[in-house]
Amino acid sequence: MLTDQLRFPEGPIALGDGSVLVVEIEGRSLTRVTSGGAVERLAMLEGGPNGAAPGPDGWVYICNSGGWTYVREGAWTRPSGQSETPGWIERVHFETRQVERLYEACGDAALRSPNDIVFDADGGFYFTDHGKRSARTMDIGRVYYGHADGRPLVEVAAGLITPNGIGLSADARTLFVAETITRRLWAFTLSAPGVIAPEPWPSPCGGRLFAALGDAAYLDSLAIDAAGNICVASFNRCGIHEISPDGAHHRFVPIDDFYATNIAFGGPDNRTAYVTLSSSGRLVALPWPRPGLPLAFQDTIA
Repeated sequence: MLTDQLRFPEGPIALGDGSVLVVEIEGRSLTRVTSGGAVERLAMLEGGPNGAAPGPDGWVYICNSGGWTYVREGAWTRPSGQSETPGWIERVHFETRQVERLYEACGDAALRSPNDIVFDADGGFYFTDHGKRSARTMDIGRVYYGHADGRPLVEVAAGLITPNGIGLSADARTLFVAETITRRLWAFTLSAPGVIAPEPWPSPCGGRLFAALGDAAYLDSLAIDAAGNICVASFNRCGIHEISPDGAHHRFVPIDDFYATNIAFGGPDNRTAYVTLSSSGRLVALPWPRPGLPLAFQDTIA
């Protein structure tokens, strides 16, 4: 364990010096955790910073959900509801700590609850909009494609139910998206950056159903290793699900917590898995049997 002093952490980014950036959703901050476990809050943010990725220009790009409410139950903290405030995409300059909002809408459609983000090598990024839900209503989720230069957003996919984790294959030809409450993992074939070659009906979203979990493991964010395995964090049944590149094999690594929300690779040879355990405010480091796939622009943040 590196620390247990975080307030619902998410979005880990492993840096070359052994430290890890996270966002704290409840704590509303971009935070650095050193290899020795010291916690430094780099920038205070509004709403609910939910996912993060390094960009091509020294900025950290952040999905902001608009915010959540939280309750404490025994040793664990959990979300109890969503703010009605629409979410946005923002960025924090790593050196100056300057904060900028980049996107609040796609055309006339306001973003609802941006959740997780991944860059491609061209400087574009995909992100999920988880949507907002209440006791009687639930948004249909979407995937969008944006750019560091702020050109207009493009809607990549719709028809998703609580889309959460998102990741790109090594050849950038497949986009993976995990849905939380359905416990499904979708694969989208990309014909160009930001453009899918949709699967025909009856696919509800244009993706190929890649895997579906049959237990109460609610899927959160994900990372991909160098062998092409998709590694998805889950809560309730807390841990990491490793799904093979063909979707045929499934390995589960349990973790003693309630909310495993994200995984990122770093450390020597990229063989350390950094996992955010949000309900207990922990960031842990686990040895991993294979190296992780490096994130685009990971070396631009130092």
